[in-house]
Amino acid sequence: MLDIVLPGTGGTTPRADRHLSCAYLRYNGNGILVDCGEGTQIAVKKAGFSIGKIGMILLTHFHADHCSGLPGLLLTMGNEGRREKVKIYGPKGVGEIVKALTIIAPELPFSIECIPLSDFDSFSWQGVDVTAFEVHHTGTCFGYDFRVRRGGKFDKEKAEKNNVPMKFWRALQNGQAVEDNGVTYTPDMVLGESRRGLHVTYATDTRPCDIISTMAYDADLMVLEGMFGVMSKENRAKETCHMTIPEAARLAREAEAKKLWLTHFSPSEPTPHEYENDARKIFPETEIADDGMMMTLRFPEDA
Repeated sequence: MLDIVLPGTGGTTPRADRHLSCAYLRYNGNGILVDCGEGTQIAVKKAGFSIGKIGMILLTHFHADHCSGLPGLLLTMGNEGRREKVKIYGPKGVGEIVKALTIIAPELPFSIECIPLSDFDSFSWQGVDVTAFEVHHTGTCFGYDFRVRRGGKFDKEKAEKNNVPMKFWRALQNGQAVEDNGVTYTPDMVLGESRRGLHVTYATDTRPCDIISTMAYDADLMVLEGMFGVMSKENRAKETCHMTIPEAARLAREAEAKKLWLTHFSPSEPTPHEYENDARKIFPETEIADDGMMMTLRFPEDA
């Protein structure tokens, strides 16, 4: 199962009742954090998730409300016992940004590896496949697509038909190839067809663009920004390269996603819930997120 929480849902500047937007995904006890504006470590703690378990941080872009909280977060991670390496991904220049921000956190008890990304770069970490895709903001900005893949069920008849020794069944079920006496046994020799996995797509700070609905096709959950509540603010959204709530709902409809969470609300939108019914007229499975909104996604058979 995959847990996802939105510790903060604000854009630009924090409000007294709203932390800056970020997302925390947890799979097999390992934490992935998307964005880290000021005060993110407080928001994560309020949400009840472990800061010390964060092993990978994904920065969408380098505006302050998405990265200025890194020094405090990293220091808190060290104080809570983190000793393992932390990987930080982001657009080109991520190494320089992190180096500058961590001048005030020079003695961390763990190492940091910064990995610059290009459009459509993909990588895997602790069982989660991640793809970065560029969206339309005022500078380079990435959305992130997350997938937890699932192999087929063990097929005893198939294993026997392929003359796979029983002593190798467990390893093959776990995705490991085995070589014995010059013969290589692969997982597909004992497994049936791949099953549906889990799929989450995250994109904020962007105008609507086709790549978002393409990457999120049939996603279990889309997390998109709803910076402005109504189409009357569309001109302002275009000027700042953000989205309105109706625009985000249309992207979810185009993607045929199962659920949409809206986040990254402008400080000028103190009550975004008032727009929820209008958004649901476009995409019924829309929810206006509050800080700390959490969901557990399970593989279909386990739901």
